[in-house]
Amino acid sequence: MKLSLGPRKAAHAALYLALAITLPVIFHQFGIAGRVFLPMHIPVLICGFVVGPLAGVLVGLSAPPLSHLLTGMPPLYAVPLMIMELSLYGLIAGLAYKQLGLNIYIALLIAMIFGRLAFALGLLILGQFQGINLPYGPMQFLTGGIIVAGLPGIILQLVIIPPIVAAIRRMAKF
Repeated sequence: MKLSLGPRKAAHAALYLALAITLPVIFHQFGIAGRVFLPMHIPVLICGFVVGPLAGVLVGLSAPPLSHLLTGMPPLYAVPLMIMELSLYGLIAGLAYKQLGLNIYIALLIAMIFGRLAFALGLLILGQFQGINLPYGPMQFLTGGIIVAGLPGIILQLVIIPPIVAAIRRMAKF
């Protein structure tokens, strides 16, 4: 596995980073809830699939703090949680699809599961330090709070990401 980007891949990664920052702004302009549709996740996942795991990790690490600094979104408490979640999305999407050659739907599901688990675990740990008490147990939080709330976004990702990746791969010759 090659761990360098090169200028072409770096430029593509920068494009996905810009999309990860602007797409949530567009969603919020039209009153579409980011917590529900998860717009920042889409460019990070696509980056992992198209450019590779290193670029996916870098975009996943960079998008939440840059977006917070530039737009105020996500809220500060969510930045470290989203860093964990999105960097895993980019890494696992790239590894599962590009390195292991898994079907894109399987790779996408695996990336989403690990990313959401990282977010939930991070929130449970952060909650201990910040005194956030969940009104229910960890499993109910994971299934109800994290998965159900983001279900429209998860469905959106499953519907739009595979055809977008296929189209980009045909055109960009990655």
